[in-house]
Amino acid sequence: MFSYKSKPHPLISRLGLEPHPEGGFFKQTFCSSHTVISPHHQQPRPAMTHIYFLLLKDQVSRFHRVWHDEVWNVYEGAPLRLYQLNQQQLKEQRIGPGETEYASVVPAGYYQAAESTGDYTLAGCTVAPGFDFADFSFIDEPCLAQWIEVAHPHMARFL
Repeated sequence: MFSYKSKPHPLISRLGLEPHPEGGFFKQTFCSSHTVISPHHQQPRPAMTHIYFLLLKDQVSRFHRVWHDEVWNVYEGAPLRLYQLNQQQLKEQRIGPGETEYASVVPAGYYQAAESTGDYTLAGCTVAPGFDFADFSFIDEPCLAQWIEVAHPHMARFL
């Protein structure tokens, strides 16, 4: 778990960010007033949600999955290293300043993890249908966690 060695990053107070269970800091900035039915579980969800998401140096967003498509956009700071995992296929992408892309889409149901490549990265995450913690989970399959630890030991810190 990340601990501060100095005073908190100014974006935390300026944007009103709070700790996120996966790591980093967040604040929901939009929740659609329109409701749609999730194609995954047929439950109602907002049509779309959006958050600010801040990762500081040495913090990680742990591997987690959301049951709907998620778009990541980098707003400021260092590029973001975004990982996607699906059926033992691990993909790494860098998005942000100096990279070829500023955004990336994580398909519904894929595991994802992230880290800043510098002192901090401020990103935006948009989920459609909208995010609900009921649709969020960490890796809970022991064989998948073990595969990461054996096949990609450098990625174990994202578990």
